[in-house]
Amino acid sequence: MTRQARADFVARTLAKLYPETPVPLDHTDAFTLLVAVVLSAQCTDKKVNEVTPALFAVAGTPAKMAALPVEKVLNLIKQLGLAPQKSKALVGLAKLIMTKHAGEVPRTFEELEELPGVGHKTASVVMAQAFGVPAFPEDAWNQLHLRIIFYGREHCTARGCDGKTCGICAALKERAKGSAGSSTEY
Repeated sequence: MTRQARADFVARTLAKLYPETPVPLDHTDAFTLLVAVVLSAQCTDKKVNEVTPALFAVAGTPAKMAALPVEKVLNLIKQLGLAPQKSKALVGLAKLIMTKHAGEVPRTFEELEELPGVGHKTASVVMAQAFGVPAFPEDAWNQLHLRIIFYGREHCTARGCDGKTCGICAALKERAKGSAGSSTEY
């Protein structure tokens, strides 16, 4: 089975399982999504969603976040992993959004990646989910990447899947056995 055939099979299977693809991080706009995605590094979305209501109540805009001392942000997010670094990044990115982008979350990968705490993955999520820009060379990436997240949470361990609990991995292994005599590409 070719890589493309495997990818198509996975995409079709995930689309059937997850026809709706809400963003699992609670947010109201591009800025709160950006903040939530920064906070989600090395942390579960569930935990981020527990912390962000109090944070967004006092710092739900770039202006409000930029005006807070780092220590205040740290106190609000201290339950999350890497909280000291994240609190500095959030205040820093809010200040940069205010000074360089007139209070608006930038709409390009390059400008997003210039913000403290924002790498390519975070920029990709914001571009895809806040601005509808595909962040992967497939038109359906905006939904596909969320379907992969939902499936992984429910069915598949990301590392070393043995195919016993994950239907997709089991089906792909079975299909690979069926085409063992042909030129299988992985």
